[in-house]
Amino acid sequence: MKVVVNPQKGNYKLLFLENMQVRGVGMVEMAETPRGERPVHYRVRWGGKKQFRNTPSKELLVSLRKAEIYLTKKDEPFETFLQGFQIPFTYASVCRICLMDDRVTPIDKKTSVRYSTGEQICFDCGRRELRRELAGMGRVGKQASGHLEELLRNFRDIDKVLASIQPEQAKMKQTLFDRLEAHPVAKTSRLEELPLPRRFVDAAGVETLMPAQQMAVDAGLLYGKHLLIVSATASGKTFVGEMAGLKNYLDGHGHMLFLVPLVALAVQKYQRFEERYGKLGGVGILIGQTRIKLPENRPLGDRDIQAPIVVGTYEGVDHYVRCGKRLPHIGTVVIDEVQMLEDPDRGHRLDGLIARLKYLAPKAQFLYLSATIGMPKVLAGKLGATLVRYDDRPVALERYLFFLEHKQKIPTIKKLCEQEYRQVSSKGFHGQTIVFTHSRARTHVIADALGPGYAAYHAGLTSQERREIESKFMSGKIRAVITTAALGAGVDFPASQVIFDTLAMGIAWLTVQEFNQMAGRAGRPDFHDLGKVVVLAEPGASYSRGSGSTEEEMAIRLLKGEMEEVAPEHDIEQSSEEYVANAVACQGKEADLERITESMVGTTEPVLDILVKEGLVSRKDGTIVLSDLSRVMAEHFIGVERLSEILRLIRKVDDPLEIVAELECAEDRESAREKEKKKRR
Repeated sequence: MKVVVNPQKGNYKLLFLENMQVRGVGMVEMAETPRGERPVHYRVRWGGKKQFRNTPSKELLVSLRKAEIYLTKKDEPFETFLQGFQIPFTYASVCRICLMDDRVTPIDKKTSVRYSTGEQICFDCGRRELRRELAGMGRVGKQASGHLEELLRNFRDIDKVLASIQPEQAKMKQTLFDRLEAHPVAKTSRLEELPLPRRFVDAAGVETLMPAQQMAVDAGLLYGKHLLIVSATASGKTFVGEMAGLKNYLDGHGHMLFLVPLVALAVQKYQRFEERYGKLGGVGILIGQTRIKLPENRPLGDRDIQAPIVVGTYEGVDHYVRCGKRLPHIGTVVIDEVQMLEDPDRGHRLDGLIARLKYLAPKAQFLYLSATIGMPKVLAGKLGATLVRYDDRPVALERYLFFLEHKQKIPTIKKLCEQEYRQVSSKGFHGQTIVFTHSRARTHVIADALGPGYAAYHAGLTSQERREIESKFMSGKIRAVITTAALGAGVDFPASQVIFDTLAMGIAWLTVQEFNQMAGRAGRPDFHDLGKVVVLAEPGASYSRGSGSTEEEMAIRLLKGEMEEVAPEHDIEQSSEEYVANAVACQGKEADLERITESMVGTTEPVLDILVKEGLVSRKDGTIVLSDLSRVMAEHFIGVERLSEILRLIRKVDDPLEIVAELECAEDRESAREKEKKKRR
């Protein structure tokens, strides 16, 4: 038998063990007598009994003589007592909380957990203490609880783990989720060593290639190969397009189209290309024109697609094609942010646009760029391109996870942004932050609460307001921009830190792809030594009734998630819109129309019979003849279902504004349903 003795301020608790199972519990008091330290009041209970019974002290002595004695800590009175009767003893480290529950759990530095009092307890007791703390926060999902328990297993310190849910006391290192290391830069070619026109080399402002650029060159970039380039933000993907596009143009192989998803991004690219390559050839921009004539909406430059270098939004260039206008001789097509193929609202249009451009410019070199995409090898096959994948980051990235209540988010954002701004990199730049949230209204709530040095930035601002914010950020005059998740692909601020105030876009959760795209904005090699991503997850929070997950559960999924294959499925509405647009591009030739549709990445629904039945198209001698209404569908980016709804409302409602309002509400409801459906899949 073994006896574990736990001193308790003059009283002693004794646990009698057989095979590490507690068979009895004793309580004894010690007193100084003329013969030395002696037990004066001894009580014991055996087995599963709850009541202690008073027992003669000599029985304690008999039990101790027959057992191995372990003291949980030094105690002079009891040690003197044992020594007086020549009873050997040793010391053992056991969990104090287990002792209180009549259990004995040995602990050491490898197995114990530091408790808030500074003592060491066993892992199971530490886990129970952690769960009690979490219970006070309300609902915490299984994944979040599992993550915190994993932190406990790694840190072996309850206070460090609780820092994740107590941001006012938190230190960044205590909330670290993981770290993605930077990779040493491999030796790469100098620009002048490559088969590039001298005029381009002189204008480019680049001396040596970055690793991802070198890989693209090695894969045949400068010899017309179609490439899908997947590499981290700030790894030099844009310059890959510049090398191929300008080489093809200067060698007489045709103009360059550089396509991006957002107007703000198109403006940035246009300004960059105009500054660098304006003297090599005209630079145009095609982003669509607003009907509202304001000073800030004045044209930035040549909007003619005939310019040798054209930057355009997907929809800007697509509208040109859908109207049946003729493209110039195109030598290079660059599709930036090609992961937008998976976007529930716009993916089908990008898919159709790529197919149409392949048909209209069959000899052009196609380059597809993305920082994050699922199963890129499969997508490369669908696009008919060679995959160039560079997984290493030019700057190390640390990812942090906080669990906190909604009211704690803005003070935490303020603290993190101020801390980051005080950091100055080895390149001489202050740390700056992009804060992503789920709505335009929320960007203003946060920016107003944070005060001077912070700015809301979203598509609802005028172009002049956005440019002013961009300029202030670039010059280091503001600590952070607060923007929407919807702008995640287009925000091109050189930030060292990205903070997720929420993990939703509107009322739908972010996908792993969207999350990684936005997180990748943290850390630029020309500005920063380290990138940081901070996720602020509110336990129990959700942004729609139909969502089956809570924010802290989504945080774990997004941080650990694997991206799925890009395999969009286009419904009747989307398929009919793309069908008529494809028909415009090929002038209705059925064989060519089938070829364009088959070259799309996503799967489409058979819609020809529906369009014929509705009187929108007809068939004649191998040609699809488009009606005026079907051309309206193509030019205005609408499908057969939306067209039917418009015609129904025209017959029913006289006020055009009322019609538009009804259509917008219906579209928002349908969009939300589709996003939720696709994310659940």
